[in-house]
Amino acid sequence: MCKYRYPRFPLTAVALAVLLSWSANLTPASAQTAQPDDKQDSVRGTVVNSVTHEAVARALVYSPDNRFATMTDGDGRFEFAIPQAQASPQPDNSPVSNSSTCSTTGDSTNCITSSGAPRISNGPDILMARKPGFLNDQNGAQTQQSVTPGKDLTILLTPEALVVGRVSLPTSEASEAIQLEIYQRQVQEGRGHWMLRGSAYTRSDGQFRFAELSAGTYKLLTREQQDRDPATFDPRGQQYGYSPVYFPNASDFDAAQTIQLAAGQVFQADISLVRRPYYRVKLAVANVPQDVGGLGVVVSAEGHRGPGYSLGYNNQDQTIEGLLPNGNYTLEASSFGPNPSSSGLLNISVKGAAVEGPGMTLVPNGSISVNVKEEFTSSEDTNPDSAFGHRNERGPRRYLNVRLEPADDFGQDRGSWLRPPSGPDDDSLAIDGVHPGRYWVRVNSSRGFAASVTAGETDLLHDPLVVGPGGSGSPIEITMRDSEAEIDGTIEVAAPQFGASDGSAASPASAARLAPDGSFAHVYCVPLPDGSGEFKDLFVPPDGKFRPQQIPPGTYRVLAFDHPQPELEYRDPEAMRAYESKGQLVRFVAGQKEHLQLQLIPNSE
Repeated sequence: MCKYRYPRFPLTAVALAVLLSWSANLTPASAQTAQPDDKQDSVRGTVVNSVTHEAVARALVYSPDNRFATMTDGDGRFEFAIPQAQASPQPDNSPVSNSSTCSTTGDSTNCITSSGAPRISNGPDILMARKPGFLNDQNGAQTQQSVTPGKDLTILLTPEALVVGRVSLPTSEASEAIQLEIYQRQVQEGRGHWMLRGSAYTRSDGQFRFAELSAGTYKLLTREQQDRDPATFDPRGQQYGYSPVYFPNASDFDAAQTIQLAAGQVFQADISLVRRPYYRVKLAVANVPQDVGGLGVVVSAEGHRGPGYSLGYNNQDQTIEGLLPNGNYTLEASSFGPNPSSSGLLNISVKGAAVEGPGMTLVPNGSISVNVKEEFTSSEDTNPDSAFGHRNERGPRRYLNVRLEPADDFGQDRGSWLRPPSGPDDDSLAIDGVHPGRYWVRVNSSRGFAASVTAGETDLLHDPLVVGPGGSGSPIEITMRDSEAEIDGTIEVAAPQFGASDGSAASPASAARLAPDGSFAHVYCVPLPDGSGEFKDLFVPPDGKFRPQQIPPGTYRVLAFDHPQPELEYRDPEAMRAYESKGQLVRFVAGQKEHLQLQLIPNSE
């Protein structure tokens, strides 16, 4: 059963006490709302719900340095009284002027009058807000507002989303707590991955709750649980347990339903567990490195990698042990510790009986060599002090970095990078300790661009690198060039988006000015999936005119947004179909100079 509703979040007595206690510890004169007088300025504003646009009462408004804090009233309004800047004493014959120029450092504003006398103002430059039931992170959910003298502020708070529900057992008897995990789809460098967002345990009545969730895509599952009911549990007899259930009732992570959460939404997710017989698994592990710190064991059911099942490693007996129900499983083991890493892979089947063989043999993870061919038109490195190299390094090490990014959804922690040089004369390039698997090859360079990346017959700019046991595979061949194109341009936007009344086109300055959340406009150059090119995020200054910047040749879709797009899956052709009618399609060739006029895409699109 799936349904949602938009709740109202009352401020509990405990939460109110915490907020009041915090604000009470601040400077008393700053923490209280005061009526402005002739010697005071004021900062006023309102805190509103970003979804319903209703006023948020009893929210805490404060400055980042905690010098200013107050609570909003019943209408969501707040006000600070700020002492006026004071001028330094002037000689008797000094002229008097009311004009001044100001500069800001941190949360203090320093002003100098036209006569040269400095004035000091302790007013805040930025204000933030928080309240239980609303998101409170630093990644955009908590909005920061720049303080503009004489202008009322509007601070947006995003309500948290919730996933709540009940886990039901075949029996009505109360059980031990069942652990659940929730995963969120997050984009890293243009490709989506499933990341663990949190875990929770059921209460005695089976109820569970995941709070403080942002809008996004989620999947929910229960971890396997052994049945330890004292009335039926026999340590020497048949073992029973509750295998993982992937909401609503799927048997693996891939088949689980995706939960699309909107800000402030409450999603009801009820799950029913099935009691199944479990059988002991004990597998010997051969070729374990000496003084190994341990083995990490990943259990994948029916060939689908994902969370849910688990086995442990007995370091004393050098065995993988645990319990599993009937099914086919793939076991991956990786060593960790001071010695070079090793890996092993084994497929097993559980069919109504214990499994005690065959064993797993670990193989040392090998190295993949990297060969670089330079086809530069310029003989000099224009950036000798690059982020990747040092003055005492030569060749590609001076400007190049290569890393392997796992191509599966759950392998983010198994990436590899170029090894450091063994000495001042070591110019070789290789990636050590590569685990078996599939990887995207990422090339970052402060000089030129990677025109081609291959391994054998595989085009690594479009297809993943497949690494076998021991790091077996062809060397990575990279061709570097510096024959880039050049792009600059202007962002245009309809004036009504920024509150203009005549409907005319806005100037570039207004197009790229700070958005309500403090961000600038962003221009993304996304290469088409079947062509060459390299994704670029172009810097756009406040005047809306982005200066000439280098870009590798290729065909691109150039998009301009009024907000950053951290969830843009620009490496996924299916996800990018939504932008086929937006932006401009531009083909760049070496040496080309292109000036673009881009229409700004509102954040609502």
